Amino acid sequence: MFGTITVNVDELKIKDYKVYRAFYCGVCQELKECHGQIARMTLTYDMTFLAILLSGLYEGNSRTEKRRCLIHPLRRHTCIRNAYTAYAADMNLLLCYYDLLDDWEDERKLSGLLGSLAVRRAFCRTARRYPRQYRAIRRYLKRLKACEAAGSTDIDLAAGYTGDLFAEIFAMRNDSWRELLGRIGFQLGKFIYLTDAWEDVERDEKRGGYNPFLSLSRRDNFDREAEKILLLMASDAAREFEKLPITEYVDILRNILYCGIWNKFRGKKKDREGKNSVRSL
Repeated sequence: MFGTITVNVDELKIKDYKVYRAFYCGVCQELKECHGQIARMTLTYDMTFLAILLSGLYEGNSRTEKRRCLIHPLRRHTCIRNAYTAYAADMNLLLCYYDLLDDWEDERKLSGLLGSLAVRRAFCRTARRYPRQYRAIRRYLKRLKACEAAGSTDIDLAAGYTGDLFAEIFAMRNDSWRELLGRIGFQLGKFIYLTDAWEDVERDEKRGGYNPFLSLSRRDNFDREAEKILLLMASDAAREFEKLPITEYVDILRNILYCGIWNKFRGKKKDREGKNSVRSL
């Protein structure tokens, strides 16, 4: 489900893209040092966004490092690290552990089972450090499974559960920014869930899986209606973001919120339109 909140590379300045990649590599390095080499396979773009958002808001002391890794063993690459890249790495592990388990339980993907087993010890250690976020994840899974079992067609219900989860994840501290960060996380969580649901609707209908978009997908204007729903959430997230007094990394963050989060939707929509045009010939 993860990997939606990313940059639009074509609209990003080269210098900003280098900073974005440095944060991405920084979160990756945190995963390695705190949780082991295998934990790096859980890395997502979503938590890279969170690391940049929190770094821009709290303006913490960041350090820049030159590192090699298994993917780039011959060339050192730049990493930006601070307390917020470490937090993002921890949240990344918590979220992706359950995502791997979900792959095994729902689709019997062996990679999901093996991946979850590989990072389980690191997950348990991290869960003890963040009881509030861990409880939010457990609560989310319980609610979502009940929603799926009931076959709810309420789009806001399932999406809202994911929003509640991300609200807890985005609110790193119990301070004056917690509520505002939570609102951003809430809208982005809903956006992530519904983008994933929209992308998988054809597959879920064929295999009889749960998807809140199933009834809406039978309409001729389904893609347009889904885009309108997503646009409301993206707009609300952007509006809340603009209330934050962020100046550093603001161009990167705006690129993600106004352009990048649509990468998956627009790519899939283009593929669907291409297939439909071929069928009509």
